[in-house]
Order: sequence, then structure tokens, then C-alpha cells
Amino acid sequence: MDGRDIPDEGNSFGEGLVTKVKDTAAAFFARCRGSHDWDHTLRVLRLCERIGATEMADLQVVRVAALLHDIGRTDQDDSNGSLCHARQGARLARPIVENLPLAERQKENILHCIATHRFRGGSVPDTIEARVLFDADKLDAIGAVGVARAFLFAGEVGARLHNADANVEDTKPYTEDDTGYREYRIKLCRIKDRMLTATGSKLAEERHQFMEEFFRRFLQEYDGKG
Repeated sequence: MDGRDIPDEGNSFGEGLVTKVKDTAAAFFARCRGSHDWDHTLRVLRLCERIGATEMADLQVVRVAALLHDIGRTDQDDSNGSLCHARQGARLARPIVENLPLAERQKENILHCIATHRFRGGSVPDTIEARVLFDADKLDAIGAVGVARAFLFAGEVGARLHNADANVEDTKPYTEDDTGYREYRIKLCRIKDRMLTATGSKLAEERHQFMEEFFRRFLQEYDGKG
């Protein structure tokens, strides 16, 4: 049976599955930083449901993958970025996923979604479910929420508000120059062109426009010109 043929919406099996995974996943965020906390996971879950329904994805796979996609994030933060949280998350998720009442291909798809959701990763999201999660995760990194998260993360690593003298291309992550503006220039401004679904691309356009205007105004005010 194809995963898309398994009932999900409005039935006790689907709701119970999500609740079970949610309770398990939430425990991994006890020591997490605010920029990648449990609230981020829940926002990604809602975006996955929105995009996944339009893109005709397997919502069971998408929901479980969304809930588990960042369970390796604390390990990456503890390593100051040397450990990939996507690959670590897939490793941590395997024993959880193996015990779920899903088809084997659904379980492998969930692990694939988790392993390939990172912006800077060597693996390519090969399924529609993996592309949905990739887009949902990236959408939460841009727009108003994305700007807020960029500055929240900068504060977590002890970065300055802004360094007008620095060439962002020469700066390093997890340093005092890892500012919100650096995150925008190095990563966030490129996200809309990396989207993998039609629905994700449409949502990204509006969020990108807001973000561009914000940082244009930010630089003006920082220089006392706005």
C-alpha cells in the first residue's frame, strides 16, 4: 500500500501517531537554544502541513519528519557547528521511527527527510516529502520570523548587533561577527532561490521581500541615515 492511501486526517490512528512522536521529540529540546527551539519545530510542522497538503505529499511522513527534524540540533550547537544536526538527527531518529506503525518505505522516507533538510548539506531531498520539509524549514528562516531568529541566534553566540567594518565573506560562524546581518548576507538572501516546491517558492517570495526591506532600513538606521 502506498503511504498516501493510509487514512490520516481526522482519525485516531493519525492523531495518536503524531501525539506519540511529539511527546518523544519534545524531550530532545530540554537544553536547546531559543533560535532552534521546540517552537521552531512546531512552526515547521504547521508549514509542512500547509505545503504538504497542496503538494499531495504523504502527511504522515511529513508530520513525523517535521517533529523529528531538529532533534540533533543541540549536539550541533554543543560542537559549535562541527557536527551536522541533520545527519545526527537521522541517527537519533532511527530507533524512534523503527517502532512506529508505518510501512518500511515510509520509515525510510522519514529518515531521508531528516537527513536532507539542512541548507548546507551534501544530500539531496529526493522525495516530495523531503522537499516539503526542506521548504518548510527554510521558510521559517526568512521573513519576519527569520529576521527575529537571526538576531536571536546572534545573541546566543555572543555576536555584535552589526559590524560595519567587516566583510561578511571573511567572517566566521559562532564568533562575535556572526551577526544577524551576516546571516542574511551569507544565507538568508539566497533561500528563496533554493526552494524545491511550487508552494514553497510562492510563500518564499513575500517573505524575502519583507526581509530585504528590513535589512535595507536596518543599515540606514545603523548609519544614522534613516
